[in-house]
Amino acid sequence: MSKWWLTLLWLLPWQAFAAAPAPAAAAPATTVTILGVDHAAQLVSERDRPALLDAFLDRIRPDAICIERAPEAFARGDFYEFTYEVQDVAVPFARRHGIELCPIDWEPPVEDQKLGFGLALDAPPELRPLKGFMGFLSFGPESLQRDFFHADDPARLSKVRDWATTPAKRARHDLPRRLYLYRTYLQAQRIAAAARAHPGGTVVVVVGEFHKHDIEAILAEEPGLRLVQPSSLGRPDARTVQAHDRVEYQTAIASFNLLGVQAAGGAVDYAYVGRAVAALEAAGATPQARLFRVRLDLLQGRIGRNAAIAGYRAIAGEAGEARFAWTGVKDAARVDSWFDPFGNLDVRRRALLEAARETLATGDAAGADELLEACVAGLSPRQREQLRGYWRRDIAAARPPAPL
Repeated sequence: MSKWWLTLLWLLPWQAFAAAPAPAAAAPATTVTILGVDHAAQLVSERDRPALLDAFLDRIRPDAICIERAPEAFARGDFYEFTYEVQDVAVPFARRHGIELCPIDWEPPVEDQKLGFGLALDAPPELRPLKGFMGFLSFGPESLQRDFFHADDPARLSKVRDWATTPAKRARHDLPRRLYLYRTYLQAQRIAAAARAHPGGTVVVVVGEFHKHDIEAILAEEPGLRLVQPSSLGRPDARTVQAHDRVEYQTAIASFNLLGVQAAGGAVDYAYVGRAVAALEAAGATPQARLFRVRLDLLQGRIGRNAAIAGYRAIAGEAGEARFAWTGVKDAARVDSWFDPFGNLDVRRRALLEAARETLATGDAAGADELLEACVAGLSPRQREQLRGYWRRDIAAARPPAPL
C-alpha cells in the first residue's frame, strides 16, 4: 500500500500540470501620455492656454488622468498653490466627464522637511517676498512664447538632466537633488499602477516638465505599458480650443496678468489678455469685467490715471459683494494668493485698492489713505495687517513721481 501511495503522490504534480489551463493571453497594453508642463505658464502663453489643455484632454478622453499631488493631500482636497493646470483645469475636466483621477506625487513629511530644509515647504511667510523662494510667481518674456508641446523635446530640458545626474560638490547640499530622484521614481511607480488598473486603456499624466523624461526612462521597459508623446496625438484646432474656453479660464488669465505681480514686470502678452477681457465683457458687463477693462486700458496707456481712478470708484460703488470668478487663493484666511499680494479681495475692495494706488501716484497721499481705509474695513485683523504690509513695501515705498 505504501508503494502505491508514493506512486500517487509522484503522479499528482504531473496530473495537476497536465490539467492546468493554458496561460491567459497577455493583457493589452495601456497607452500612457506624459504631458510636461511649466506650472501656471498657461496664464501667460496663448500657445499653452488653459482652453488648449481642456481641448486636448477632451480629444483623448483618457480612462484616467494622473496629477501631480500626493494621494494623502489629494484626499483632503489640498493642492500645491501654483499647479494651476492641475486643480483649475485637469481636475475639474475629469470631474465634469467622470474620468478617474490618480494622484501620483510624493513629498517628504513636514517634520522631514523641517529637518532637511529648516522649514515647511508649503507654509508661506506672512508677507511673501516679491521674488525668489516662496515669493509671488511671475514669468519672464520667454515664457510668453511657450508651446503646449514644449517639453516633448528632451534637448529643451537638458539643464534639468545635467543637474539631476550631477551630485552637489558638497554632499550636505545634495538633498534637493536626491529628493527629486526619489520623488520622480515614486511618481513613475504610481503611474505604472494607474496603467495596470486600466489595461488596454489610456492614461494621461499632467506633471511638471522637470519630471517628464526621467519618468519616461523609468517606465520605458514597464510590461504592458506603451509610452506615446503628446505631440504625436496632434493639436486641437483653434475653433475647438475656443469652444473649450470658460469664464474661469478667462478670469484667471486676466487676473494673473493685470492684478498680479506679472503686470509690474512688463512681460505681458496684451493681445492674449485683451482677448480674455473681451470674452468676459461679451458675457456681460460684470463688475470684474469692468475692473479688468480699466486696468488693461491704464496699463496700455489708453486712459490716464484720473480716468482710471474715476472708473475704479464707480465700480466700487456698484459692485456690492461681487467676487472674482477665479482667484487661485488657497488659504482664505490670508489676503494674498500665490501670484498677487491682494488676490483675496472681492471686486469692490480691489477697485478701492486700485483707486488708492493711482491716487497715491498722483501725489495725493491723504486721498489714497482714505481709499485704503475703506478697502480694509471688514477684513480680519490678519488680512488688514497683511494688506497694509504689502501696501507699505510694494506700493508706498515704490511710489512713482506724480505726472506733470
